[in-house]
Amino acid sequence: MISFDIISVLLITYHILFMKTYIFIFLFSLSFIGFSQNNYIVKTEDGRRVLLKADYTWEYIDAKAPEPNAIEAAVAKNENTEGCQIAADYEEPKLNSKIQSQLKKGRATIDHVKEKVAKDYDCQASEVILLWVKEQKSEAVYMFCAKGTKVKYKRVGNSIIEAGKFF
Repeated sequence: MISFDIISVLLITYHILFMKTYIFIFLFSLSFIGFSQNNYIVKTEDGRRVLLKADYTWEYIDAKAPEPNAIEAAVAKNENTEGCQIAADYEEPKLNSKIQSQLKKGRATIDHVKEKVAKDYDCQASEVILLWVKEQKSEAVYMFCAKGTKVKYKRVGNSIIEAGKFF
């Protein structure tokens, strides 16, 4: 009878170990299902936030688009008129110094962009005036006044090109 008791104890222990393994595998796979059902919040080009749901639907979080800043609105209003109408006491917008220091290595700082604009419009870099900017580390949009003409340039990474041109 002793040998029968030892065998039954070993079998019970063996089943308990396997049950723990199965329970662990089940809980582990259940946690992956939970992580795969995440919702994401993204920002559109006009600044509104959108909630992207796991069931492939979406909804706006912000009810309306944010108002553009005063300089950008004034430039957009006068964008189709010829020439730049700049006040005598106009100051260029301040840029993020951290982003500018990171762009030095790739030669894509605001000074480099102004040099490119000046080269494209046959003028000095000091004659190029920054009207407004929308800048991030990976990309930016600049509006300049060069030789009395409003021009828009884009920067993607370290590449600088006039908006609307491909090559």
